[in-house]
This record gives sequence, C-alpha cells and structure tokens, in this order.
Amino acid sequence: MTDPSEPETTAAARECVLGSHRETVATVLRCADAVAESWDGESTADPAAVADPLRAELEAAGAWQRLPDVLADAVDATGESLPAPPVAAPPYVAATSRGPVLRATLSAGRLVVLLRAFEVERAPDRPPRYRRGPEAPVDAVRATFK
Repeated sequence: MTDPSEPETTAAARECVLGSHRETVATVLRCADAVAESWDGESTADPAAVADPLRAELEAAGAWQRLPDVLADAVDATGESLPAPPVAAPPYVAATSRGPVLRATLSAGRLVVLLRAFEVERAPDRPPRYRRGPEAPVDAVRATFK
C-alpha cells in the first residue's frame, strides 16, 4: 500500500483521472461552459447559478453517473481500496461552486479529487464572484489528501 500522504500518491490519483477518464473531465468542462453561458456576463455573484445548474448539466450529459467510477479508479491508483462502491451522491460525489468534488475516506485520510470548472473570486466588502475556470482537463484536475 502506498502512503496517501506522499505527493506521489495524489499524483497517481490525478494521472489516473487524466489518463482513464479524460473524456469525463472534458464533459464536465463542456457542461461548465453551458452553465457560464447562462450568466449575464463573464461572472456571477449568485451561488445558485453555479453548483445546481452544473449538476443538472452533468446529469443531462450522462457524466454525473460516471463520477463514482472516476473516484473508484483514483482510489485504486493510490494503492488503497474503498470499503463499498461509491455512489453519485454525498459523501462520495458533490456538485460545488468550484466543480464536482469526489471524496473517499481511506485508512490514512481523505482523498479529494476536484474537477475544477469554476474559480471563486473573493474581495473585501463584496460577495464572492464565480467565473469559468480552467478550459483543459490537465488544468482542471486536482487531487489532495486531507
């Protein structure tokens, strides 16, 4: 078993997602494009215009149901295993204001894979603004251990 706290482990999870699930990541990014096109401008301050519309787009594109497989393969790439198959619902899969988040609790912590579709801009004295994030899968996939 690989030590999940090692950078090589999160790199293995990230490379697995990019290697085996690049088309799913690309679909996530296309769905994010559709969400951003619905805004009045290049960004929005309305959090309701981000996560729920993204999930709806992902479901319509058939990508939402593929996300548990992405997570399971990322976990396998770390040398760990899940106690049960993940499902397309929390705590395993969630739509957030940054994009889909895939989470797995493992023996040494929690693997978190973010498919970063949006950026959150924060500034003093104003609500956060959401804008479209990375356009390429290689820039969108983040894997961390917490």
